[in-house]
Amino acid sequence: MQTCTKCVMDTTDSLIRFDDHGVCQYCTMQEQLEKEYPLNEEGKTKFAVILEDIKRKGKGKKYDCIIGVSGGTDSTYQLHLAHKYGLRVLAVHFDNGWNSDIAVTNIKKTTDKLGFDLITYVVNWEEFKDLQVAFLKASTPDSEIPTDLAIQRTLYKIADEEGIKYIMNGHSFRTEGKVPIMWSYGDGKYLKAVHKKFGKTPLKTFPNYTLASLIYYTYIKKIQQVRILYYHEYDKPTIKKMITKEYGWEDYGGHHYESIYTRFYQGYILPKKFGFDKRKREYSALIRSGQMKRQEALDKLKREPPMPPAQAAQDREYVIKKLGFTEEEFDAIMNASPKTFLDYPNYYNIIRKFRRPIRFLYRMVSPTTPLLLTEMNTHERSNA
Repeated sequence: MQTCTKCVMDTTDSLIRFDDHGVCQYCTMQEQLEKEYPLNEEGKTKFAVILEDIKRKGKGKKYDCIIGVSGGTDSTYQLHLAHKYGLRVLAVHFDNGWNSDIAVTNIKKTTDKLGFDLITYVVNWEEFKDLQVAFLKASTPDSEIPTDLAIQRTLYKIADEEGIKYIMNGHSFRTEGKVPIMWSYGDGKYLKAVHKKFGKTPLKTFPNYTLASLIYYTYIKKIQQVRILYYHEYDKPTIKKMITKEYGWEDYGGHHYESIYTRFYQGYILPKKFGFDKRKREYSALIRSGQMKRQEALDKLKREPPMPPAQAAQDREYVIKKLGFTEEEFDAIMNASPKTFLDYPNYYNIIRKFRRPIRFLYRMVSPTTPLLLTEMNTHERSNA
C-alpha cells in the first residue's frame, strides 16, 4: 500500500494519483482551494461581497438564507456566524429517523438562543428504510447517499418555496477534504437504479435529487450555495469550546456521529467490508491546513480503531433491529462481494463527458460555490 508523502491518503482509494514526489492529487486540490479562498484581506473582501449580495437578495423577504442543521459542530458554527453577520436564517433539519438525542437537543438550544426559525423535514420512514436496505444489498460503499441527496433536494425545495436565493453549506476543505469518488458517489439516477433492483416500497414522497432538479434549482431558479467556512479560520477544538460555552452544545464523539446510522456505517461497515477509513481524508485535510502533524495522524490510525468495539457491538444490534434484518441476513450483506456505483446505471458518464460546459455554466450562475467536478457527485453533506 502506498501512502501520500504529505498527508495520509493511500491506495485504499483506487483512483488516487501521486506526483514525482509522492504527493497525492488531494493535496494539490487543497492547495488550489487555499489560493482561491485565502484567509487574508483578499478572502475577507470576497466574503464581504457575497454577504452584501445575500442581504440584497433577501431584502423584503422573511429570510436571507437557509442553513441545514444537524446539531453538529459545522452547522452550529454556521448559525453562530450567520447571527454575527446579521443574517435572517431559516434553519432546516432533515430527520431520517437516525438522530441521536444529543443532536436534537443541540439544534433546539442553538436555534432558540439565536432566535432562528426551524423547520424539521421528517422523511417517510418506510420509504427511507427500504432505500437504506436496498443500498446495503447493492453492496456498494454508498449507503449514505439517500440521506445526502435528500438533504440537498429538501434544502433547495424549501429555499424555492420561501423565495430564498442562498443556501449555506457547512463543508470545510480545511477540516474534511474531499471524499474519494470510489468511497462515496451519488446521483438521482443511481439511487433509482439501486431501488428498482433491490427495493420493495414505492418511493412516493422521497425527495430525490435528480439531474433535472439540479438544473432547475441552480440554472433556472438561480439558488446558490455558499460554503461560509471556506472564508473563516476553523479550528474545531476551539470552536467546540466556544459553542459549548455559548449555546450549551454537547459533543457526540465524531464527525457526523450525530446520526446513529452514520456513526455505524463510517465506523464499522466501511472499514470492515470495504477497507475505507474516512478518518484518513479528514486527518489529511487537517495535516494540509496545519492543524495536525502527519506522524500524529499515522499513529492515531494505527493505534485507534475506527470505532470502539463496545460501541460497534451496540450500534450493530440497534441497526440490525431497526432495519428489520436477522443476524444471518446482515452477515450475508457484510460477506457479499463489494461492488461500486459503476455496476449500476448512473449519470457519471454524462457528467464526465460534459464536465467543461457544466463547469462553465455553473460558475456563471453560482460563482460562490466551488466545483471540483460537479455538485452531483461531490455531494458533501450540508449538515442538515
